[in-house]
Amino acid sequence: MELKDILAIGGKPGLYKFVSQAKNGIIVEGLQDKKRLPAYATDKVSALDDIAVFTEEEEVPLAEVFVNIFKKMEGGAAINHKSDSSELKDFFSDVLPGYDRERVYVSDIKKILAWYNLLHELGMVDGELKVKEEEDKEVEENKNTEKEAAEKKERK
Repeated sequence: MELKDILAIGGKPGLYKFVSQAKNGIIVEGLQDKKRLPAYATDKVSALDDIAVFTEEEEVPLAEVFVNIFKKMEGGAAINHKSDSSELKDFFSDVLPGYDRERVYVSDIKKILAWYNLLHELGMVDGELKVKEEEDKEVEENKNTEKEAAEKKERK
């Protein structure tokens, strides 16, 4: 599951895909309606890849939470985000047992479940976790391999 180009914009419903850079912001495309619109520098834009959930020990990346939901629901959709708050809390504690109940509000849980169900509906959720750190390690390993090859070539 790749979340780096999927954006949430404060005050606007749904999720968006980054399209291009504009003079005074960015151009995004709605995942559901495919309509393009500008997101200005004053808008609160967050990449889902940068969002994490507070737990009692550390922060857990949103992608990992989505993978946990995917596994719990055996590849199906999550419960409706408009469910009763106690039902939402119970479901979320099954998905992420150590989540910080003081800092993660019901509104946060609703938003996470709504996003998950939207991405699931579009076929963008799977059981694999692709974290930035793993990608960064691969890039670093490739650079080291290229550097070693260049050094060997110079020695010859």
